[in-house]
Amino acid sequence: MNPNRKTYLIMKKIFSLITFSLVFLSCVSQNKTTAPNTAITNIETSSKPKLVVGIVVDQMRYDYLTRFESKFGEGGFKRMMREGFNCKNNHFNFVPTYTGPGHASVFTGTTPKYNGIIGNNWYDKEVKEMVYCAGDDNVEPVGTKDKAGKMSPHRMQTTTFGDENRLFTQMRGKTIGISLKDRGAILPAGHTANAAYWFHGSDEGVWITSSFYMDTLPKWVANFNTSKTVESYLKVWNTVYDISTYTESGADDNMFEGGFRGQEKATFPYDLKALSKANRGFDILKATPYGNSLTTDFAMAAIKGEDLGSDSTTDLLTVSFSSTDYVGHNFGVNSKEIEDTYIRLDKDLERFFLYLDTTVGKGEYTVFLTADHGAVNVPSYLKSVKIPAGYTNNAARKLKFQEFLSKKFGTKDIIENISNNQIFLDRKKVEVLGLNLTDVQNAIVNEQINYDNVSKVYSATTMNTTNFTTGIEALLQNGFNQKRSGDVILVDDIAFIGYSKTGSTHGSGLNYDTHVPLLFFGKGIKHGETYNKTVIPDIAPTISALLGISFPNGSTGKPLGFIID
Repeated sequence: MNPNRKTYLIMKKIFSLITFSLVFLSCVSQNKTTAPNTAITNIETSSKPKLVVGIVVDQMRYDYLTRFESKFGEGGFKRMMREGFNCKNNHFNFVPTYTGPGHASVFTGTTPKYNGIIGNNWYDKEVKEMVYCAGDDNVEPVGTKDKAGKMSPHRMQTTTFGDENRLFTQMRGKTIGISLKDRGAILPAGHTANAAYWFHGSDEGVWITSSFYMDTLPKWVANFNTSKTVESYLKVWNTVYDISTYTESGADDNMFEGGFRGQEKATFPYDLKALSKANRGFDILKATPYGNSLTTDFAMAAIKGEDLGSDSTTDLLTVSFSSTDYVGHNFGVNSKEIEDTYIRLDKDLERFFLYLDTTVGKGEYTVFLTADHGAVNVPSYLKSVKIPAGYTNNAARKLKFQEFLSKKFGTKDIIENISNNQIFLDRKKVEVLGLNLTDVQNAIVNEQINYDNVSKVYSATTMNTTNFTTGIEALLQNGFNQKRSGDVILVDDIAFIGYSKTGSTHGSGLNYDTHVPLLFFGKGIKHGETYNKTVIPDIAPTISALLGISFPNGSTGKPLGFIID
């Protein structure tokens, strides 16, 4: 053999050996890096919170956080702000700002335009009657025989992030909804919830549900209902601190509050047990801070009874504190009663968070807190300090409108319903009379805009054909559902309401109704704050992003990436 040829073959074998060795080492190296990558994936999976708690405080204006801050302890609202993220310019981006639409939007990540919850009650154009957002005649009460149990989420048309978590975890992740109000428990929990529980007061004072979720109450709920916890709150309601220190609210004795039947003045103290008989029995608790305390008690019982947050699969607990709304409606946003209610809620939040620390584990859960709407200062109070405000005369407006209809169309019967600042036409009647629907809508718009305390009027045709991006028009459009909303939408003057001369209410697209808190804290949440505008539909996709799950199927909000650690 040629020496050169022999040398060539030897060198070729050596080169092949080197190549094989390099390939082998490369494979080994790849295998060695696979294990750490797998470990990292596992760490990421386990880094999800064991429990997400979504808290809605009914009728909480943003300024309650700052107005009552000096009265708060360190473990409730302040802990959330100190350890978590505060979105200080958070708003509802739709009208109407009511309880049903508010709760639905928080958890579906979209507005009534898509989720279908256009009010607490609304006129159903198909069945020709008013319907309730959570009412369902096809289910049976569980825990009571009262019709208060005939409820379900069937009118909500989109999923919640709780639904998406249930789908993502193959139904292993639990969802439980809790509130004094049925709609405050049912809508946040979604369609696939393991349970939603709400409080039935009257002469029973029990937590109930419906056959949509189960046939009988779990043992832990039955035990709670017989534990005398509810009865223990029928006691004297007085201020936590000396009432003279409540300088963040108005005088205790004033003309702007409703109060309780059986007590001449709406002033502290209130003997709830003595007053309960004249105020629908256990229902009186709803309009006191003790309703929130009761909700906290039951939420803690649910965590234990349902083993929430006990494993690596994320569970969801939704808690809506309703008493703040009842107190606000009764006494107004500037009352001593509302101040005391928030001081006591702060204490309830502190004991709730401490309970989560010891059961689920500190740093193992994530909480967000927001509201379903704000509230207007009592207009009669605003007038007394020379701020433009007042009350709509709906009876006079209706009479004038009927006269217009008779003169313009020869009949009043083309109107089917007027509710929620919307006018519903009898479209068949309009057709029989040979009238053009758009022309009729526009004629009503041009008439109504001339009425006292009517600020703006829009037709359904305008809502369907014009894309509004700013102002009240955009909020109206986000709340307009083509299938369910009316033919004409009315907007009242600022701080003018159709309500009693005492107490506060809500529903508008103005800042006092749209500006609400948004606090996040716990696992996966950065510490910080922002004045950049955020909107309520951003909450659900943010939690979905935190959990790595699909966004709710109708979500229109954006994930707030800057709050996620």
